[in-house]
Amino acid sequence: MGYDTAMGYDTAFYEREYDARAAIPDHPQIFARWADQAAATRRLRPCLLDLPYGDTTAERLDLFPARSDCAPLFVFIHGGYWRSLDKSDFSWMAPPLVAHSVSVALLNYGLAPQTPMEDIVRQVLRAIAYLYRNADRLGFDPERIVVGGHSAGGHLAAMAMAALWPIHGSDLPARLVKGGFAVSGLCDLEPLVHAPFVNRDLRLDAKRARRLSPADMPASHDAPLVTAVGGKESGEFRRQSMLIGHRWPRNLSRHIEMPGCNHLDICDEVANPDGPLFSALLQLVRGA
Repeated sequence: MGYDTAMGYDTAFYEREYDARAAIPDHPQIFARWADQAAATRRLRPCLLDLPYGDTTAERLDLFPARSDCAPLFVFIHGGYWRSLDKSDFSWMAPPLVAHSVSVALLNYGLAPQTPMEDIVRQVLRAIAYLYRNADRLGFDPERIVVGGHSAGGHLAAMAMAALWPIHGSDLPARLVKGGFAVSGLCDLEPLVHAPFVNRDLRLDAKRARRLSPADMPASHDAPLVTAVGGKESGEFRRQSMLIGHRWPRNLSRHIEMPGCNHLDICDEVANPDGPLFSALLQLVRGA
């Protein structure tokens, strides 16, 4: 691939900048390690698995409850370019937060290309609304919900921060989400239109990409947002991570650079109790 003079963009550039797995030769080993750690977590830790929040088989979530009924809730949304991975790959993120009296929910959603991105966003909002409405039964504080995610999950977390919640239910408060945590998040989807390796599944055009980009819409209120990116990530992922803070200056609480991390192993740092990402997340959730 190269520069497309007819369309005016360099497809090779976008493929190189956004194909994170191609830049991480050991990504299969990372995914396998995550799956093993996650399976062990589910065997050893109290959890509620595959709670249905909608009608489709994809609309399921896992909950790792803290012992306190007034615990805050951290909702984690996995990445995978909206077309791969699963909540069950990330169960290992929960125990360090549960140990600090934070409940953790991990969401699944329908994957592209079978599920259009507009429907993926609706499913994520439906999951968060379900958690809010069922907080008493599930044992956490509905007034202390923080949403976060990695990569495509960071995009979906930002969409939850931009959501006009009362439109989605008269019982839903405008400030339903009390904070956001976007790790290597994507907020400007227009470049993906020019990256065939992913857009063959997403099927975005320029108009839909703008409509689905958090960077092109305001946050619905001033909830704090923490962003993070790895020093070994591409220039475009670094630009994306900083862009949402520039577009949402009243929300940006902190931007964290992780110099030694690539696009995948930065997730490990979210669950590292001795690291700056975990510390920032815990501070954000406790302040909710």
